Amino acid sequence: MPPIDAPTLENQLVSRPMRDREALKIETASLDPRMGADGFGGFLSTIFVVGAAGAVVFALLASGSGEPLLLTVLAVLAMLGAFFLFGVAAGHVRIGARTPQGDLLKAAADALDDPVVIARRDGAVLYWNSAIETMFGRNEAGPFASLEGAFGGDPEAAQSLYRLTRAAERGEARSEDIRLKAIGTMPRPSWVRIAVRPFHEVQADVSSNREGAPLTYWQITDISSDKAGEAQKISGLEAALAAFDTMPAGFISVAADGFITHINASFEDWLGYAPGALRAKSAKLQDLAGDEGSRQLALLAADPNSEHRALDLDLTRKDGRIVPLTLFVEPAGTGFTLTAINRLAPGLTVSNRHQDGRIAPFFQSAPFGIATLDAEGRISSCNTAFMRMVLDGRPANDSFALDALCRTAEPDERARVEAGIADVLIGRGHVQALEITAGDQKQFSRRVYLTPLAAVAGQEAAALYVIDATEQKALEARFAQAQKMEAVGKLAGGIAHDFNNVLTAIIGFSDLLLQTHRPSDPAYKDIKNIQSAANRAAGLVANLLGFSRKQTQQVSVLNLNELTAEMSPILKTSVGEKIDLKISSERDLWYVKADRTQIFNVILNLAGNARDAMGSGGKLKIRTRNVTERESLKMTNVVGFTPGEYVLIEVADTGTGMSAEVMEKIFEPFFTTKGIGKGTGLGLASVYGVVKQSGGYILPESEVGKGTTFKVFLPRYHLDADEDVDPPHLIKALAPKKEAKAADLTGTGRVLLVEDEVEVRQFAVRALKRQGYQVLEAADGVEALELMRANPGAVDIVVSDVVMPEMDGPALFKELRKDNPAIKVIFVSGYPNEAFRETLGTEDFAFLPKPFSLPQLAAKVKEELAK
Repeated sequence: MPPIDAPTLENQLVSRPMRDREALKIETASLDPRMGADGFGGFLSTIFVVGAAGAVVFALLASGSGEPLLLTVLAVLAMLGAFFLFGVAAGHVRIGARTPQGDLLKAAADALDDPVVIARRDGAVLYWNSAIETMFGRNEAGPFASLEGAFGGDPEAAQSLYRLTRAAERGEARSEDIRLKAIGTMPRPSWVRIAVRPFHEVQADVSSNREGAPLTYWQITDISSDKAGEAQKISGLEAALAAFDTMPAGFISVAADGFITHINASFEDWLGYAPGALRAKSAKLQDLAGDEGSRQLALLAADPNSEHRALDLDLTRKDGRIVPLTLFVEPAGTGFTLTAINRLAPGLTVSNRHQDGRIAPFFQSAPFGIATLDAEGRISSCNTAFMRMVLDGRPANDSFALDALCRTAEPDERARVEAGIADVLIGRGHVQALEITAGDQKQFSRRVYLTPLAAVAGQEAAALYVIDATEQKALEARFAQAQKMEAVGKLAGGIAHDFNNVLTAIIGFSDLLLQTHRPSDPAYKDIKNIQSAANRAAGLVANLLGFSRKQTQQVSVLNLNELTAEMSPILKTSVGEKIDLKISSERDLWYVKADRTQIFNVILNLAGNARDAMGSGGKLKIRTRNVTERESLKMTNVVGFTPGEYVLIEVADTGTGMSAEVMEKIFEPFFTTKGIGKGTGLGLASVYGVVKQSGGYILPESEVGKGTTFKVFLPRYHLDADEDVDPPHLIKALAPKKEAKAADLTGTGRVLLVEDEVEVRQFAVRALKRQGYQVLEAADGVEALELMRANPGAVDIVVSDVVMPEMDGPALFKELRKDNPAIKVIFVSGYPNEAFRETLGTEDFAFLPKPFSLPQLAAKVKEELAK
């Protein structure tokens, strides 16, 4: 409703009589329906009826035959009169005129202490009572002018009135509390509440369904006393809050989600923050107490025993320093509250029957667990580190140390702890440190030191010191495993040369014998069996070398999707028809750099183990995918795992699974769960060695009755800008390396054969001579140099062993290259190529691993001579 100026208001409200019944258009009320006769007209009708009845009665009395009828009529009239008197007494029948409703409403409104104004939506005032003049004074322009004058030009009050008038125009209800300024000496309220409500005028024709004209009802209420009471309450609350903020104790309210909902100024000052700073930044309890501290406080809040909800804890200040506090925890709804006492406050001492206040800061801030025991073996006090390391963050609650330390212990471990506690409680010193397990899954190792104390009656009898030995135990286990691996590796490396020499002789002479026997000869089958056994022994030696990570590697850039696709027919044949094999590959798989044959054998070996675990059939799934560095960060719980980018080979089966005891030994050499003659125990050991030698990791996961999954992580290889990878070439190279077959292995040339093993040298000489070569033979490097100097320029190629007495192969190679830099050399050895290639650097030479067969030797010589 816009402000109303005086002229307009005068036109609508020309005089005081406009406030009467006619101005309001309040009609006189109709007759009361509870009575047929109302007012003076009703009274005359009653007299007429009574007169007519009397005439009838007198007529009947005049006739002689009307006596019975007369008695009847008199009885009826008596009854009607009785009912009439009863109605008058009960108030159902009234005689006289009713007071009009409009007069009643006007009289009630005039008697109100609160000013009331009735106006139309357009602002035309229809009625106001005298209270508005009493409260704001008379104004000839009308009630709204009086109201505006009371505001004294206050812009906030004017805005409130504007919002109210706008609400009245829209027909909305609204209420505003407005503060009035004192003007002159006239007494007036300091606060008023102005409310506007819409309603409609009552129609004169009550039978009509149409609503009357829209009107607005304004009411002004003096709320000065209410506002004064509120101000007094707020003042008292502010004083209480000021005292609360400056009290010498800290207070924090923590919600269920860990956010601090309130903190007093004392606490903020202890932590180095300005008053209100922590409240403004929506800090969490973890920001002040750390993850462990906040978790322990939450556990204390959930403890039903209120006597144990106190904790000495060091919180971190804004500047990084710590402040030692004693915190009292109380649950509050879904969260909890903390009442804190600063142990460094001047003149403040914290009473604690268990701890000396002078050493409390050192006791609580120690990075290892400390607890004291009474004479009965109960934990009388402990620091937060002890609760975290031994009790999983829970309070000790005066529990026995034996129960706390042996929550997950085996019987023999519990017996050792019990004996150690008993010794220290009787004052015996130098008690041997105890090794215990902790955690719900026994995943942590703790070392406990026990020390007796000079106990006085009622004081502590012993102290416990607990350190975390989990990492140390893991290091010890890794070191022991590394020593075991190293020992087996040295064993494998030690026997590789001699054993491969023997196998070379057996395989070589078998080849020579096979050339002199026909398949129909009786001895031919025996010779083949000898050769087969020798080849099998050569495979065992290769597995040992793979386990010891000394296997010869021929690394190349590989795409594992192409590898698994190439292997698919072989894998299907290997696992059999009873097993459902599925191979899935992720698109855009990264490259790896590894030995293709070794990775081929790794997948084939894992698939073979999965097949053996599913004797009655099952599902085998081989999957390859990329592993981002972010995902690899989740593997930090794997000992020795380095985060980075990897390509994952996952081999999962639905077989019998493995127990935890078996899982600990699966990579150990010669360990097998297969029957006699069905496994050597070197398969997974070789897989482990190959993966480690390739710079990767292998992670087994298994559950008895559900199956096993092996995850092989190989490092991602980034191609150089000038490095060209030919996918078809890679696919061709993925096939297993087959024995070299040449249509013609004969050749010409002079070969110097250097070998200290007589049997191997004899076989090699005969094999090369059979192919048409001239052969010079030497037993060691010194003899080989003498032959070279005796036959200058006559030797086309040198075939030399690596490990020999007096002068080994690499030393011989260097001397030969001094005299003839272009001399061709083939090294043969049971040691891997990498074992001596680092010594020779970038020098060009060929390598033939032992054991080798006659065709392999002849093919290698011919290949090198043809270059």
